[in-house]
Amino acid sequence: MPLFSLAVALRRQQFCRFPANTPGSVHVHSIRRNYHLDRLRRPAAIVVGAGPAGIATVGNLLETIKDGEIVWFDKSFKGGRINSAYREVPGNTAVKLFVDYAKAVEPFREIVESAAKPNPITVLEGLPQDGTCSLSHAGDMLQFLTDGLLKKHPRLKPVIAEVKAVARDTEASLWNVFTDHVGIPKNCPHRPWTAAPLLVYCTGSHPIEGLAVDKPSVKRLPLDTALRPSVLSKLLKQELVKKDGPLKIGVIGGSHSAILVLMNLYAIAKEYPNREIGITWFARSKTLKYAEQRDGYILNDNTGLKGHAAKFAREMLDGEALDNSHAGKYIQRELLTGTKAQQHRQTTMGVTECDLYVEAIGYERERLPPTRNPWTEIVNEEGQLAVNELFNPRTGAIGNVADGLYGAGIAFPEEVDTPEGTKEMAVGMWKFMKYLKRAVPEWVAAAGIEKK
Repeated sequence: MPLFSLAVALRRQQFCRFPANTPGSVHVHSIRRNYHLDRLRRPAAIVVGAGPAGIATVGNLLETIKDGEIVWFDKSFKGGRINSAYREVPGNTAVKLFVDYAKAVEPFREIVESAAKPNPITVLEGLPQDGTCSLSHAGDMLQFLTDGLLKKHPRLKPVIAEVKAVARDTEASLWNVFTDHVGIPKNCPHRPWTAAPLLVYCTGSHPIEGLAVDKPSVKRLPLDTALRPSVLSKLLKQELVKKDGPLKIGVIGGSHSAILVLMNLYAIAKEYPNREIGITWFARSKTLKYAEQRDGYILNDNTGLKGHAAKFAREMLDGEALDNSHAGKYIQRELLTGTKAQQHRQTTMGVTECDLYVEAIGYERERLPPTRNPWTEIVNEEGQLAVNELFNPRTGAIGNVADGLYGAGIAFPEEVDTPEGTKEMAVGMWKFMKYLKRAVPEWVAAAGIEKK
């Protein structure tokens, strides 16, 4: 059924009922709960996504809302992309901030205080607090908190499912969520699974892949793979076996992830003394940007290189360092010039001379489910977004605050002012938490939900 028809059906209240024997069961970590749309038990809020922002949103909602239930949708409840794809990535956040995240709200503190030791939080506490750590520690922490929330909080209703559509019922001031979950009876596939006055998208992002190379011998190397040294090493070894001659890899970008990819490729390339692996780095500038500690703040906090990436860049890549460093024996920089269109053509032509290429040029929002209210198609069925125009990065609202639709996390980051007078998007687990501690009580109040 087209989304428009769903909205019409909602407005006409053409709902069918669940048969009395519909199980509607949900299985999460041995939890089995019967849960369906019941106006007497309607939840207070719905959260879509269970990565760092989704976990933080749920924790803040449980801390803020007095009695209402929270329905939490995710396809796996496994800690998001950090835990599934980036466990081998060196973090650029102080360990102390991960610990602060884990103890920022009362539901999290209850989990930590009641858990057996050692656990992921005590492991983090045992590391140098001002230093950084592998994101595997952050991933373990996220899974630990997720498991604790699912096991300990009866007001939290987890649903392992993909949200298929969302539509606003203006008469009832509710967001109706439609899903392919098994609890939806076959004879009524378009009945909403649940509804609430407050809905928060914490759906995450994925690497941008915008380069189209019309040459069958040139293959894309996914950024997620290039950020996993254990997987990357095996893949390159296989490619060397298949190829008669040196392997040439192109890396596009100058961001934190691009530097980490170059660092991983260099570490593997130098294992081959005959230089069987060569790297071409497509960059817009010879110099790189770093986060710098200033008096009371960090310059380029959200955009500059930090941690291991910054150290490697300064010593091996930045400016003339590449010409004189050991990494320069394997990495060749190709400067991109001209307009963006000209740089794109230059990159495309350069990549055709490579065997593999990696795009490390940023992230884009995961596709959202079709979402609309009666007067605005926020997300249509093809995934084209009006949400970019409707999203307010200061409040988190998507559309009018009174509508109760919000976004958070890397898909919907907060916009902040820097001491230099510029604007940046605040991305990071602790930054998400700080923002949500301030924003969630405002969202709850605006939705008319009773607070503690």
